[in-house]
Amino acid sequence: MRRTALFAAASAAVLSFATGAARAEDAPAPPSVSELVVTGAPYVVSIDSTTTSVDVVKRDELDQAPSGGLGDVLNGMPGVRSTFFGPGASRPVIRGLSGPRVMVLTNGVGQIDASALSPDHQVATDPQEAERIEVLRGPAALAYGGSAIGGVVNIIDDRIPDQPVDGVHGRVLAEGSTVDKGQSYSGALKAGTGPWNFTIDGVHKESKDYSIPVPAKSARLAAEDGEGFLGGDDSKVANTALKLDAYGAGMSYTGDAGYFGLAAKRTETTYGVPTEEADPVSIRLKQTRYDARGALNVDLGPFDKIKFAAGYADYTHTEFEGPDPGTTFLSDGWEARVELIQRAQDGWQGAVGVQALKRDFDAIGDEALVPRTKITEAGVFTLQRLDKDSWGVEGGLRLDQRKLDSLAGKADFTNVSASLGAFVRPAEGWFLGLALSRTSRAPSEEELFADGPHPATLAYEVGDTKLDNEVSYAADATLHYNAGGWNADLHLYVTKYDGFIDLYRTGAVDAGSGLDVFHFVQTEAKFYGTEAEVSYLFWQDGERSLTFEGGADYVHGETDLGPAARVPPWSVTGRAIFEGGWWTGKLELRHVADQDRVAEHELPTDSYEMLNASLVFRPLKNQDFKILIDGRNLTDSQAREHASFLKDLAPLPGRSLRIGVGYSF
Repeated sequence: MRRTALFAAASAAVLSFATGAARAEDAPAPPSVSELVVTGAPYVVSIDSTTTSVDVVKRDELDQAPSGGLGDVLNGMPGVRSTFFGPGASRPVIRGLSGPRVMVLTNGVGQIDASALSPDHQVATDPQEAERIEVLRGPAALAYGGSAIGGVVNIIDDRIPDQPVDGVHGRVLAEGSTVDKGQSYSGALKAGTGPWNFTIDGVHKESKDYSIPVPAKSARLAAEDGEGFLGGDDSKVANTALKLDAYGAGMSYTGDAGYFGLAAKRTETTYGVPTEEADPVSIRLKQTRYDARGALNVDLGPFDKIKFAAGYADYTHTEFEGPDPGTTFLSDGWEARVELIQRAQDGWQGAVGVQALKRDFDAIGDEALVPRTKITEAGVFTLQRLDKDSWGVEGGLRLDQRKLDSLAGKADFTNVSASLGAFVRPAEGWFLGLALSRTSRAPSEEELFADGPHPATLAYEVGDTKLDNEVSYAADATLHYNAGGWNADLHLYVTKYDGFIDLYRTGAVDAGSGLDVFHFVQTEAKFYGTEAEVSYLFWQDGERSLTFEGGADYVHGETDLGPAARVPPWSVTGRAIFEGGWWTGKLELRHVADQDRVAEHELPTDSYEMLNASLVFRPLKNQDFKILIDGRNLTDSQAREHASFLKDLAPLPGRSLRIGVGYSF
């Protein structure tokens, strides 16, 4: 009943603009400037004209985001959660899917790291390196391949400017937090002279073990282990300290014909992993990455532009047990894409592209569950869109081949993916869309060749070289509304999987590691759910305004083995934002439901409420200087992220106050 009531309230908030528009007309509406999205298609589409679920996190929002990993920064966005493995490692969970089904990109090119292999592996790009982050929920495989079957997160930096830089511009940000005695510093500088542009940027983060309002081990896990629960005393999650340094530089040449640029980046991180092991486990990550990117204006039949991007990276991830190095993961390789953009004609946009990658992966040590593997992939795709203002259609097709050559065997997969969508704009401010897709994903090297202990997932994993392609059939319905002070998005989706790759608990126990044995198997699966976002400009007087925002999400996952593992519970978020001209205040209350619909080998998770508040002051007239004060989990609630393998050993951080200063010029 409580679930029904809360979702009824959320739905009413989204739909009430139908009866409340008259009142909204009394308040001045904000300027109607649509956010442009560059992820998902080689051509630009405004965010209020997409037929799938898209969100954009801009630089100002990143300044105010928690100083965590990528999954932590995006957590709480409707349809998005985190694999939270302590402050050092987190990846996004999109619509209940994670790992090899969610692709993380840097400027449209893959990370070339090992973060999708295990939840304790950090993404090799820190969110503070970004100028913006774009999140696509649902299948996006046509442009990026089968690993985007669940969604895409594109971290977009500004190391290679695609437009001339006039003079010198930059930004700096310094922050400190109480919950982990953390410090964070980031900055970027770009300068231009004539057609030449130069950039440099860096991030430094350092934090201690973070505080929590309860013992780290949950009462349920303590009872399962035959231990007594220690009660509600404050505590810390041991071995969660973090130190990160990332720095990069780039240059570009811009002119009437287009642009071309190069960039280099170095990332070095050391972070602890919260476990129950006698010897503390820590991870040292190093990656050196080089990128090239450009665009050329051409007159080539139906095409008027060629875009290209390529990246090469050398990645090392070493796990330490106490002072001694244990397993080392190595990944080096390249990825490249070329896109021919069609000349826009009477609402028709389109592109044809090719993408290729080559990656060498190896794991050395006692916990090397995946043998040395060479991975190659090549794909060709086309995306087309016809927008006739009041209506439109879009579609695409992709063919790619993926080959894996391992010490344990070889595998070769051909994937065919396609999509078809239609949309209408029945009245001013309204957009209704429906997208259908068929997406194919090749099994990952872990799913095919694993044979060893995986402490991060508390499993001895055994792959299957006979696995076939995982195929999804998805329908995504979209509503956008923007008029009279209202801005609303509603998404309904259902995805059926043929050959969903899942871990099956065999009941056996590995004698050497003491871990339960799990086999990768294929089953049928179905995921469905909804995401809703709504905002209303309640009052405005010059620079001052009061806006109310709300969001909700729900996902249900089922396989032939029963409930899908680690599917997040539903959530509802409400916030009020006051703009006072030279200051901004935000108050947010988030409710995350309990999750008792669990897979065989996981424990339920209790519900929680999270109260957050922030203030941003801009005391100077030009507003280039700002002071940030941010309070998180102000009620010091016990909060455990159900999508995390560590939820019963590492709750989310307790009450925290973060203070920062930023300056842009």
